Amino acid sequence: MSAITTAITPSAPPVTDSGVLLEPSPSSATPPTDPGGRTRRRLARVQPGLVLAWLVVAVVVAWAIAPGLFTGFNPVSGTPRERLLPPGGEHWLGTDELGRDLYARIVYGAVHSLLGAFLAVTVGFFVGNLLGLVAGSVGGFVDAVVGRIVDVLLSIPGLLLSLSIIILLGFGTVNAAIAVGVTSVAAFARLSRSEVLRVRRSDYVEAAFGSGGRFWSVLVRHVLPNSLGPVLAFTALQFGSAIIAISTLGFLGYGAPPPTPEWGLLIAEGRNYIATSWWITTFPGIVVIIIVLAANRISQSAGRRSGGRKTS
Repeated sequence: MSAITTAITPSAPPVTDSGVLLEPSPSSATPPTDPGGRTRRRLARVQPGLVLAWLVVAVVVAWAIAPGLFTGFNPVSGTPRERLLPPGGEHWLGTDELGRDLYARIVYGAVHSLLGAFLAVTVGFFVGNLLGLVAGSVGGFVDAVVGRIVDVLLSIPGLLLSLSIIILLGFGTVNAAIAVGVTSVAAFARLSRSEVLRVRRSDYVEAAFGSGGRFWSVLVRHVLPNSLGPVLAFTALQFGSAIIAISTLGFLGYGAPPPTPEWGLLIAEGRNYIATSWWITTFPGIVVIIIVLAANRISQSAGRRSGGRKTS
């Protein structure tokens, strides 16, 4: 009976030899519940600049996909009596020298600029990443040859190389995009090679080779995925640079022919009226600057998130 009584009697708080009562340690106490703490921490991690950058990109992509949802004006034909109208209620960003709505031309020009930049980045990414992957993995003579090709491409100014390629291929948005993509191959190859060399010396890659893994299997399963993070972040940065390069070629007259509403061509068409009709050049230039800054902001965020990440 005494054993049962002892089992059900609550244990007394611990005391010292001198009879001093010991308080329970704070670590043993039940932690207070905070149902809204996780939500607050998530909201604190939200970056307004990054959200704004993604919003800008989403709007411009929507312009390229469905421009008719954002404006009802024709981008290639206008009304002569409405030429050179300043920004107002009917024409939000004004009209150009032929009476065409400038906002409509900017919206419809998004598809030409974005597709050109996408094609340029695609060419640079795949060709440059392939060269960097092969050079960093094989090494030796192959690495030396690829290194010399990269050095030659980097020694030529990008605009001069683009113009040379366009003269060989001909004018047009597609040819301008290919030319811009070729100029970015060297940057992609150099970054990819450095990442492949870093991953190639990792312990888990050496363990994969030591366990009997084939060269190309280890390359595809371990080296390539773990070296792509910084390259993908650099891709977002190059997307903004490609928009600037294609707009520059369009401004010089090597891009899309008139009356195509390409952003660089819009800026070129308004330079003769900048003293009296500033909006023709200003607003397309502002759009180019905003989309480039948004791409750079996304690239910075992607670069921080991809740093040190490993894929097994």
